[in-house]
Amino acid sequence: MDKTVFKNILQILIILIFNSFLAQQTPKKLTETTVVKDTISKKDTIVVQKEALDDVLDTKADDQRRDVPKKMIYLNRNAQVKYQDMQIDADYISIDETKNMIFARGKLDSIGKIVEPVITTQAGKKYETNEFSYNYKTKQAIAYNARTEESEGIIVAEKTKKYNDSVFIMRRAIFTTDDYFIKKKDTAADYHLKAQYIKMVKGKNSSSLITGPIGFVIEGVPTPLIMPFGIIPFSEKRSAGILIPSFGEREDVGFFLNGIGYYQPIGEHFDLKVLADIYTKGSWNLRPEMNYLKKYRYSGNFSADIGTTVRGIKGLDDYSKTGTYRIAWRHTQDTKANPFLTFSASVDVTSQTFYNNTVNNNYIMDQSVLRTQQNSTLTLTKRFLKLPATITGTASYSQNFATGLADLRLPQMNVAINQFYLFGSKTGVRSGLIENITVNTGLNLTNFVSTGEGELFTKAMWDKLQTGIKNNITLGTNTTIAKYFTFSLGANIDNALTTKTLTKYYDPIINKEVDQINKKVAGYSTFSTTASLQTQLYGQANFKKGASIEAIRHMMTPSIGFTYSPDFGGSGFGYFRNYYNATGALTPYSIFDNGIVGAPTSGMVGALGFNIGNNIEMKVKSKSDSTGVKKIKIFESLNLSGSYNFAAKTHPWSVISVNGQSSFFDNKLSVNTSLTLDPYKILYIPGEEQGIRTENFGHFSVQGFNVQLSYPLSSELFGEKTDYAKKYGSKGEIRNENYYFDNDNYAHFDQAWTLNVNANYAYSRGATRTSNKIASIGLDGSIKLTPYWNINGSTHYDMVTKDLAYTRIGFSRDQRSFSINFNWVPFGQYKVYDFFIGIKANILSDALKYKDRSFTQPNPPF
Repeated sequence: MDKTVFKNILQILIILIFNSFLAQQTPKKLTETTVVKDTISKKDTIVVQKEALDDVLDTKADDQRRDVPKKMIYLNRNAQVKYQDMQIDADYISIDETKNMIFARGKLDSIGKIVEPVITTQAGKKYETNEFSYNYKTKQAIAYNARTEESEGIIVAEKTKKYNDSVFIMRRAIFTTDDYFIKKKDTAADYHLKAQYIKMVKGKNSSSLITGPIGFVIEGVPTPLIMPFGIIPFSEKRSAGILIPSFGEREDVGFFLNGIGYYQPIGEHFDLKVLADIYTKGSWNLRPEMNYLKKYRYSGNFSADIGTTVRGIKGLDDYSKTGTYRIAWRHTQDTKANPFLTFSASVDVTSQTFYNNTVNNNYIMDQSVLRTQQNSTLTLTKRFLKLPATITGTASYSQNFATGLADLRLPQMNVAINQFYLFGSKTGVRSGLIENITVNTGLNLTNFVSTGEGELFTKAMWDKLQTGIKNNITLGTNTTIAKYFTFSLGANIDNALTTKTLTKYYDPIINKEVDQINKKVAGYSTFSTTASLQTQLYGQANFKKGASIEAIRHMMTPSIGFTYSPDFGGSGFGYFRNYYNATGALTPYSIFDNGIVGAPTSGMVGALGFNIGNNIEMKVKSKSDSTGVKKIKIFESLNLSGSYNFAAKTHPWSVISVNGQSSFFDNKLSVNTSLTLDPYKILYIPGEEQGIRTENFGHFSVQGFNVQLSYPLSSELFGEKTDYAKKYGSKGEIRNENYYFDNDNYAHFDQAWTLNVNANYAYSRGATRTSNKIASIGLDGSIKLTPYWNINGSTHYDMVTKDLAYTRIGFSRDQRSFSINFNWVPFGQYKVYDFFIGIKANILSDALKYKDRSFTQPNPPF
């Protein structure tokens, strides 16, 4: 019984102690409560305590101290705290368990300046701060002078507040991609973006910076580029955003913003860019551009310029308002996509006065405003696996800005048959004239019209459209005769068909010769044959041993050929007709003149032609060559050609042509020449410009002469490359420029330079009394002022008019994280200067560009 009473008393005591424990109140700041309903009484509750920390808080330091009453932990020297995915390393860390706060501070020097920062690492990201406060309950933090690395850049903010793992607010912050500053090789960035407030938003796969007003600072100097806001994405994927414009002044159209716009990626294969040019005098231009790309298949882009150019003041004589447009399309197919069917496009269609009135200043800088012609082409090519043929279809459009005419070929198709041998070989090795006969043939279909811009695709254009088909068959063969001579035979057959013919007559009423186009199908066939004989002759003159010139070698390649074709101007063919001109003289003409299939020749041809090719080289002594001798090419080629037509009734001799090509000074100086001589004497009647070619043979007057010289000069040609590291003992660096210093502390570096000299002289006379001359010299070069400063430029001087043609002077500076380029065109119709700053980092290469351009009014015509 005593045992039973003792058990009952013990059970009662246990129940009372347990109830008393449950009845105790837990501090609200440290616990959360969960209410559990009892099955016996609804009033009874069970309070369950939850720990303040969600994970283990690991700490270590050289000196640790715990204040139990205040619930504080102090860590000094090499302090470290690890909590969940965060690690904090600092010289001093304190933990307030009551407020759930962690405070960290960097190492101080004797005057209280932070010399070592607090390093915080979370989710693989590293942050450097002077001071850092973190609430491990709310996961919010405040940092001072924090350095935050994102992608290729770094953000330094006076104060940073972390609201959660996705949102950071920064005050008085800078952003830069300067690699030297990021890696702490320099205490100052070569450039940075500065904003009062920056918001950083982190996503799962990307993050971005969103700023208020933001300025661009270079080497500590603020630039005029201040943006009302900025969005900088950090992502491997393309991101939409605003494109920064250039700004400046152009005298004829006023102040401008050039290239302000928006970029929008569209799916995986497309992106869209819309730019605008705005001028204070009313000019504007809209420039949409779409790019597309499908890997291993094709790529291309569409672009357009649509705008209005306003010059002068409305109401005055100098006022003008001109609408302009330009539409362009580029398409390229990957060669591996389909080797049997390829398509390409190069389309560029503009209004007739576009380049003279453009407000897109890029066309002035790239000299597009000097264009006199513009071409567009679409090409579709079909090849076959088993058929020896290639079919090419093209559509082309050519604009001539000088004449105002446009040439349209739509469509044009060419069928080319691969070359084949007419007869097979009996032994497997081809020999003789018969077995070597080759055949080349093809068919060409063309639709062509030359019309004005306003007549395109109108009835007037279709009425002038010409259609023609032309077939060419070429046969050739050759063999060797007497071991040293090559004998060749050939024949050429042309067949043509066209839908338009020509009738010429003189109209006495209007006193003019009239070309009447007839809508009539007509055709012609012509043929010619050739036979030629060619060999090679060698000669060498050797000089005495020890002489400066050891030998001169001459290789001559003479050839003669005979060409025959009948007189297709005879009445039996019907290709030629006669009319009486304004003087009453009977004048022949071909009904196929000015047509798209050409016209047959008149008069029988039985001509013996000759060509003498020469190659002359010289061997001279050379200490620089390992063999002791060096070859110098006197003439790489020197050709003399002409012909004598036995069937011609007058002037059987043709003009004599001489062409030469050579190079000197180790193939640096390139010289190309040509000379045309007329063997017949030309008489000039007083007062008449056109001369009369007589039958007096043997005068050989110069009818044309041309010489072109090109010589690239460089610092390497005037001395060996210096090994600065070996020659000079000390090396210094200013920012990222490397110099070598001699004993007198003078700086040395590789000051490389280049200078390309081009000269051209052309003389032409023909049978006229006066001649035409063209003489110009051009210079194109660059020089390094320092390892990263470069000057470049080009100019052309016309020695006939004594005027400077297009001239450009440029300066460039290669900085650590950005580049500066300045280009100036001081002469010509357009005077232009261009200032450009481009960030090298991929994330900002297209977003941040500073340009400043200014243009003067084009010079009025004289």
